[in-house]
Amino acid sequence: MAQLEGYYFSAALSCTFLVSCLLFSAFSRALREPYMDEIFHLPQAQRYCEGHFSLSQWDPMITTLPGLYLVSVGVVKPASWIFGWSEHVVCSIGMLRFVNLLFSVGNFYLLYLLFRKVQPRNKAASSIQRVLSTLTLAVFPTLYFFNFLYYTEVGSMFFTLFAYLMCLYGNHKTSALLGFCGFMFRQTNIIWAVFCAGNVIAQKLTEAWKTELQKKENRLPPIKGPFAEFRKILQFLLAYSMSWKNLSMLFRLTWPYILLGFLFCAFVVLNGGIVIGDRSSHEACLHFPQLFYFFSFTLFFSFPHLLSLSKLKTFLSLVWKRRILFFVVTLVSVSLVWKFTYAHKYLLADNRHYTFYVWKRVFQRYEIVKYLLVPAYIFAGWSIADSLKSKSIFWNLMFFICLFIVVVPQKLLEFRYFILPYVIYRLNVPLPPTSRLICELSCYAIVNFITFYIFLNKTFQWPNSQDIQRFMW
Repeated sequence: MAQLEGYYFSAALSCTFLVSCLLFSAFSRALREPYMDEIFHLPQAQRYCEGHFSLSQWDPMITTLPGLYLVSVGVVKPASWIFGWSEHVVCSIGMLRFVNLLFSVGNFYLLYLLFRKVQPRNKAASSIQRVLSTLTLAVFPTLYFFNFLYYTEVGSMFFTLFAYLMCLYGNHKTSALLGFCGFMFRQTNIIWAVFCAGNVIAQKLTEAWKTELQKKENRLPPIKGPFAEFRKILQFLLAYSMSWKNLSMLFRLTWPYILLGFLFCAFVVLNGGIVIGDRSSHEACLHFPQLFYFFSFTLFFSFPHLLSLSKLKTFLSLVWKRRILFFVVTLVSVSLVWKFTYAHKYLLADNRHYTFYVWKRVFQRYEIVKYLLVPAYIFAGWSIADSLKSKSIFWNLMFFICLFIVVVPQKLLEFRYFILPYVIYRLNVPLPPTSRLICELSCYAIVNFITFYIFLNKTFQWPNSQDIQRFMW
């Protein structure tokens, strides 16, 4: 089985890379000039490629740190020395974009290793399921699209996944170092370094909690309702945190992440904020509906696992059983939608993104829609939490706290911001049956085909500009 799994993996990776190369060729022919955010990223990378690293050469419109440009120079420069290529060739748009295609190969391998580490290997069918799951996430539409443009998403994903893998193997110094690399690509990746530390803490808390449950004749008194269980867990956490032995043990395990956290705090103080460059368009706010949008996004892309008649019946039964609780949750959710819904100026003005049309033709046209969708948001959130019930309560707590911190402060609704939390979530869902994986993979392939076809062929122009515009995520 292990040998067969190797063949499956090699075939999946080879076929994916071949298709990606063909698509990359189509992108290169269609887009000979920088597009969208590439107008900032590509010239900056080319300045680095030419050896101009001074702050005076920095584009003030760029809001992320220079990780992508530094890695790109480290990749393309040796090519000029080895093959004798000119500066014009190695620093060209095509070569710089190709760096992301290389990152995508690394992401494929990391996803596979993570599935092997996270998911149990005690089923005969798990080999093909792991390879199919890897292939499915590797072609996840919102991630796969950016393999062909010079954006930070693919490299950001690579270093974050690598850090997570090293954390799971207990190599925390390397994990923190890779987390720093991820931070250099996108500042919000510091939260996923915190998640890695939280993963360690959650594991130790779970072990201690299991020991606690085995006390008193291996059984605790029956739990009456969710609040009784919540009180017991809270009491356990308070008792655990009062032990110097426990705290010192956690510190010894997580000190590399703590050091990284201090470096991040120093950066924020010296920089005067998280965002560098243009801050006017990236103001933090409490945009609570972003969490609901992420739930909807996850439900849409994971519908073979999250949406079924039996799940819907279970949810409705639970709602009826705990109707007062769900009424309160609904009321709070409606209040959050009412008071904390924001529409960023980019969302309202940039008609090259799919979110523009969703907002304009649904949310902006019918004001009541955002309230009518609240029950769907609650179902999506419950379904996501239910799919993670195989993980410990402490792991879930760490994940949802990190998810909240990553998505809620973002004022702009953009699907790119959901890629990393979605991938982390999907990695930790128990391996679904092969039929559902094939369904999921087929849907991703269809979405990708439609997206690429529209992007490459359905171009348009703005009235006041001669530039060719394209639809994208």
